[in-house]
Amino acid sequence: MMDCYQFFIRPNDIKELKKDIWCDEPIPAQLLVQNQKIEIDIVYRGATTRTLKKKSYFVRFYNPKKLGGEKEFHLNAEYLDPSFMRNKLSLDFFHDIGILAPQAHYVEMKMNGKREGVYLKIESVNEDFLKKRNVPTGSLFYAIDADANFSLMSELTQSLKESLEKGYESKYLYGNDQQALVELIYNVNTLSHDEFAKKIPEVIHVENYLRWLTGVVCTQNYDGFVQNYALYRNSQTGLFELIPWDCDGTWGRNLNGNEMQADYLRIQGFNTLSARLLHLPIFKAQYRDILAEVLEKQFTVEYMGPKIMSLYNMLYSYVESDPYISKYSEQFKKEPAFILNFIDKRRAFLYKQLDELK
Repeated sequence: MMDCYQFFIRPNDIKELKKDIWCDEPIPAQLLVQNQKIEIDIVYRGATTRTLKKKSYFVRFYNPKKLGGEKEFHLNAEYLDPSFMRNKLSLDFFHDIGILAPQAHYVEMKMNGKREGVYLKIESVNEDFLKKRNVPTGSLFYAIDADANFSLMSELTQSLKESLEKGYESKYLYGNDQQALVELIYNVNTLSHDEFAKKIPEVIHVENYLRWLTGVVCTQNYDGFVQNYALYRNSQTGLFELIPWDCDGTWGRNLNGNEMQADYLRIQGFNTLSARLLHLPIFKAQYRDILAEVLEKQFTVEYMGPKIMSLYNMLYSYVESDPYISKYSEQFKKEPAFILNFIDKRRAFLYKQLDELK
């Protein structure tokens, strides 16, 4: 049974929230969960999802400042995903293949007594995220738009970037890591192949990047190469690592819920850093080994099937009674088979392409 998150917001504050859906200024509210009442700030989250009937939210604790070791979290409506599980499946999949990933679980939401349906509660990637995992502190940068492409060129304007950290938002800064981010992008684009091969393992955690690339390629997260990830710089090693985020456009559908063919995304993926790494035989071979291992162990119908069906069975009654998405329940019933069919076809496609990495 899901936890029920009950929000209480004054009518005037609700009017303020609805007046400008693009405003990031939060409003005060109360959250009742597990018989504990907490003072919070709440605001809409997301980009185009703000225009949808069922909104997503960002919540920050006010009094007490933290609950369960976290000071904030995200509530995703998953309104455009007919399975309501792609984000959760993806984040769990990344964890299973050895990548730091935020935890996610489902909750039922009520606002001023009115049922708002099922939501995916996603852990915020911040300093608390690092503490929970007992990993060294370090800066965290969110890749917020397509300019987080590891390139000198802007994806959005097709011209040179005004600043190399363009596309990133600092979530938590430690030391002089803003400059380290600039140097990372500069080095990715300016070093010769020999220099790159020697220098890049001193700047990024190469195995982490290749495992992250494997996760993005397997799930066919087309958006994930240039946004929807976080960069973490480990303060002990000085290496950048990638953390996945917002993985709804995956497992055979894009971020709008439309079908994507299983061969839509090539095995090499894309962005400047991936291209440079896979140009060099040593890194290409390492990627091939990691990908082959994941295709054998985790990216299979046998491994993913029970996870998909477990989520489906848990979500079924909540989807049926959700005031916003119950009308899509017939499509929801077809999604487990759709996702499993995608895995089968995508896996076969990637196995065929493995020879391109020799």
